[in-house]
Amino acid sequence: MKKNRQRCLASCQCDQTAVEVTGAPIVSAVCYCENCRAAGHAFERSDGAPRTVGADGGTEYCLYRKDLVTVIRGSEYLQEHRLTPDSAVRRVLATCCNTPMFLDFTPGHWLSVYRSRLPAAAQPLQMRVNTSERPEGVRLPDDIPNFPDYSPGFMIRLLLSWAAMGFRRPKVVW
Repeated sequence: MKKNRQRCLASCQCDQTAVEVTGAPIVSAVCYCENCRAAGHAFERSDGAPRTVGADGGTEYCLYRKDLVTVIRGSEYLQEHRLTPDSAVRRVLATCCNTPMFLDFTPGHWLSVYRSRLPAAAQPLQMRVNTSERPEGVRLPDDIPNFPDYSPGFMIRLLLSWAAMGFRRPKVVW
């Protein structure tokens, strides 16, 4: 018998662009790496763009299996950005309203949807990662686990989700 999987939409600010995600995320985390901060601050400089980086320097994501993500509207507005031309990470922006939508580690099997694009009840935060790279002077609460890099639990969740996909690495296209 097939499981009934929850579906929700990750939408841009003006609602012209939407991505449907199915099921629970692999993990919901805040990343403090320098790359996420640099890209987020660059996005925030665009006209009308929403805040991407939190006051503490973290960027919130929910990671989903790529085979459970579908662009359902506004694909013509999606535009990729890379910090360097040879970067394996592409961050995707909805140009209709300058909203960052997701991050795609292209060789990976998961897609990191900016948590602010999802309904508020989508998934509570489960951990903070790469906290060793947070801005100087930022003190983090202990309400969820804080890890200096990627935690073993984070990596195990990624591995188990990949195994559930038959070790495939689908591409996200629009």
